[in-house]
Amino acid sequence: MTNKLDQLKTMTTVVADTGDIEAIAKWRPEDATTNPSLLLKAAASDAYRPMLDKAVAEARRYGGSDAEQLTTATDMLAVLAGQEILNLIPGVVSTEVDARLSFDTEGTLDRARRLVEFYDKQGVDTNRVLIKIASTWEGIRAAEQLEKEGIRCNLTLLFSFIQAAACAEAGAFLISPFVGRILDWHVANSGRDGFPAAEDPGVLSVSRIYNYYKTHGFDTVVMGASFRNTGEIEMLAGCDRLTISPALLQELQDDTGSLSRRLSSENANSSDKFGPIDEKLFRWESNEDAMATEKLADGIRRFTIDQIELENRVRQLAKAA
Repeated sequence: MTNKLDQLKTMTTVVADTGDIEAIAKWRPEDATTNPSLLLKAAASDAYRPMLDKAVAEARRYGGSDAEQLTTATDMLAVLAGQEILNLIPGVVSTEVDARLSFDTEGTLDRARRLVEFYDKQGVDTNRVLIKIASTWEGIRAAEQLEKEGIRCNLTLLFSFIQAAACAEAGAFLISPFVGRILDWHVANSGRDGFPAAEDPGVLSVSRIYNYYKTHGFDTVVMGASFRNTGEIEMLAGCDRLTISPALLQELQDDTGSLSRRLSSENANSSDKFGPIDEKLFRWESNEDAMATEKLADGIRRFTIDQIELENRVRQLAKAA
């Protein structure tokens, strides 16, 4: 019998949730996704040193103040990493906008367009790039405009149904609902040690979103993310895409048990109805969801901390050069 990873690939597009070039070369996923936290870990490896050097050199060529050059260098590093990843996979790579712009629509638009420009100047087919943006009201509005410009977006840090509904209404190409972080919150706040996979709050959230999209004909791709165990992944088999860490990919490959499809567009059924969604409704529904409010804020803070640490590494390299 084939292993569960191979079985999963017959019903779901498997995405590598890592910026590690060696891991991507090993697992050869269809797509890959990165974020500041993953890039920070990857940047410590020898494989990234040439990219760091080139990013610093490119930033100096672009010029500007020290702060502007630092921003250029970190953006360029993300692009160079994305370019290297695209050399190893047949699909797309997601590159994230600075989390400090999560509540700045115009700032997000400017940064997203610049990332695409950088990819284009490196000779990369920009149709293979997704721009990752936090699923705030401001981020969703930026994605709506970028999609109109032909720049496809991955809406991340998504924890609530209202976020998902608003993203679909805005025409976002893809969303990344965070399964594991939803579970973390419910474990911390429920007094329970854990949840069976079938009752996992993160799994139930993604299943609800998937069924809503398919029932109402939304084209937005659902890509479950941030998994804590393979049980969560198995309960979402059949979802459009799942982005999985190398450790969990290994567990799936080592398991030769049978894997059943759990989600399908043919069997989708949802009684949820939303729309049109204005800012007042979005903010009210978000406020009513304590888990989503807390995890969104926490996620932005965490990505910001890692973005700043990544900048510090680039700054040190630039001084030593």
